[in-house]
Amino acid sequence: MKRIAIQGVPGSFHDIAAHQYFEGEQIMLICCDTFEEVFENIKRDPTVIGMLAIENTIAGSLLHNYELLRASGTTIVGEHKLHIQHSICCLPDDDWATLQEVHSHPVALMQCRAFLANHPTLKAVEADDTAGSAEYIAKHNCHGWAAICHADAAWLYGLKVLEDHIEDNKHNFTRFLVVSDTRKADFLRPLSLSNKASIVFSLPHAEGSLSKVLTILSFYDINLTKIQSLPVIGHEWEYMFYVDVTFEDLVRYRQSIDAITPLTKDIKIIGEYQEAKTQQI
Repeated sequence: MKRIAIQGVPGSFHDIAAHQYFEGEQIMLICCDTFEEVFENIKRDPTVIGMLAIENTIAGSLLHNYELLRASGTTIVGEHKLHIQHSICCLPDDDWATLQEVHSHPVALMQCRAFLANHPTLKAVEADDTAGSAEYIAKHNCHGWAAICHADAAWLYGLKVLEDHIEDNKHNFTRFLVVSDTRKADFLRPLSLSNKASIVFSLPHAEGSLSKVLTILSFYDINLTKIQSLPVIGHEWEYMFYVDVTFEDLVRYRQSIDAITPLTKDIKIIGEYQEAKTQQI
């Protein structure tokens, strides 16, 4: 049985992503309040696997998670792209006429802005978690409250789904990373099947330093799929660059890393894994 540390509670999108990624396998969730706690669980027990959101097609990147990942010393062993769907739910004996408030994570509320605009009498209240809002309503018997969460969470906590698929954009996906202790990585993914890598590095504050790195990657037929820069705290105008690349030839990828290393500072490979396919909708 695999033990998976997630931020959130059962029924959360992290829970759904974990079960989809490890479909057909027995897993036990370790539910954490924060992403820091996810990495603390892996540090305490190297057999624990972490699942964490890293970017959303609408809300963008979770910048703090990039730094947590780099500092943790863990490695990425996989990724999963989850189609995000929201529903509005409430206690079984509540209905539209009795609802006064709707609770959810601020990102979920933002992703349902048009829906909420059509229900102006509902007061939107920010919470820490989508499924956590549903759990709270069920546990405390909160009449007049609704939650925005995945329909699976509503059913899990015995709530009634008033309307499903209320998200504004139906092409809404979140990319999750599967992370582990580096010593366990080879047990979780065959390196020979890897076609994607995540690397992080800083660059000297010199003209053309980034373009030189990108030119070399292009020469080796390495496809840049994402680049995210974060400032280096305490060093004015210096940045860490988090780069995702895909490749068809593992040898040429390794050659490209060797080629760019002299041009960078503090380069680190934070994962080599298989690229996730986007779900069909």
